[in-house]
Amino acid sequence: MSTSETIVAAATPAGRSALAVIRIDGPLAATIACAAFGRNTAPAARRATTAVWRDLAGTPIDQVVAVLAIAPHSFTGNDSLEVTCHGNPLLVRRLVEDSLARGCRSAEPGEFTRRAFLAGKIDLTQAEAIADLIHASSERALASARRQLAGELGRQVAAWSDRLLAALATLEAHIDFPEEDLPTEDPAGPMQTLVKIESELSGYARTARHDAALRTGLRVAVVGAPNAGKSSLLNTLSGSARALVSAEPGTTRDFLEAPIAGLPLTVTAVDTAGLRTGGSALEHAGMERALEQARAAHFLLLVVDRSAPPPSLPTELAALLDPTRTLVIANKSDLPAHPAHATWRAELTKLPTCLLDGRDAEALRDQLGQILVDREVAPGAEDLVVGVRHADALLRAAAALKVAREHLAPPAQTELAAARCREALDVLGEIVGRIDNERMLDKLFASFCIGK
Repeated sequence: MSTSETIVAAATPAGRSALAVIRIDGPLAATIACAAFGRNTAPAARRATTAVWRDLAGTPIDQVVAVLAIAPHSFTGNDSLEVTCHGNPLLVRRLVEDSLARGCRSAEPGEFTRRAFLAGKIDLTQAEAIADLIHASSERALASARRQLAGELGRQVAAWSDRLLAALATLEAHIDFPEEDLPTEDPAGPMQTLVKIESELSGYARTARHDAALRTGLRVAVVGAPNAGKSSLLNTLSGSARALVSAEPGTTRDFLEAPIAGLPLTVTAVDTAGLRTGGSALEHAGMERALEQARAAHFLLLVVDRSAPPPSLPTELAALLDPTRTLVIANKSDLPAHPAHATWRAELTKLPTCLLDGRDAEALRDQLGQILVDREVAPGAEDLVVGVRHADALLRAAAALKVAREHLAPPAQTELAAARCREALDVLGEIVGRIDNERMLDKLFASFCIGK
């Protein structure tokens, strides 16, 4: 990928729309603007210009709005032209084809963002955040991507690197200048710094467990005995009549899915067949699917009728009721509670609820959202969630610092400790892209959209 070439691509999705955007990046950008618009001079930089784009034969293609940016004052650091045309796919194709005829080549996936990274306009975490921002499916995923795009993780990596460099300078001063009039070597100061940084790196790495939740969302399985109110709970959480509700037991034979309304994170509720002994072969098949969904879910909502005696749960379900990932929805709170519920499954958190007419719907959704955060099933609004790639590097850097600390224990082996600190610095550099790894960059940007 040579930055001396001029590339072109549509930056908006295929299909008809009111408007579409075409991006041209490279040394021919201004020349193409002059030629296509029939002008002797390029449009004013960073100002919207309305013009008719004509092809090489002089035939008008479309009236467009163009913005020209001159290097280095552009996203990529190159001369860059962004053209907004009418969103007819035929017009977009003709504009791209004419740009190719004028000396451009088709951009590869992520090539515009890669050019911005190579030009030092953004670091690697910000480049990844662009893709995350495009694909975010919830408010919390958007917020996380915005924080990464603003460089929050990059600044944190820089702060760790600065502190680590200061500790390394102290160690290397005694290695490089043993004859100088330096204070007596005391590894306690550098060791304390390494302990703190190692702990912080490990803590940030643990947030990667929420990465999948941000990208694809969480699945919450609604389980329990027949007629406990599972389908009513699904309807309450989703804010729509997604499931049929009937007094007849065993009406849910398969599982139903619906997104939970009103949460900042994508959470899907899964209504499952009632679990009990007996029943037909078809009902048993439904119960097997219910258990499959419960095993695969991130969280369980166990619905019980608090006005009736506590249910006798199948052994397979009881084994899945981890207190950290289970909430008991004690339905029919408008009726007197059966006395046995006071001591039944005391290790599980119980939430009294009335699902009769949706009166508790908003409060129930709010409480569930907070419980998912409190139980660390979902990330909180203030959590900076790192990706799997970042977490791997953070853990490798923490491991190097752990070895460095061990080398500083009496009798101190300062040279070995310093070598491990330099290793940790190199690994931290991988996060923001200070390490030149062409294969890793190829793999990362290949997942981007063309035109980004």
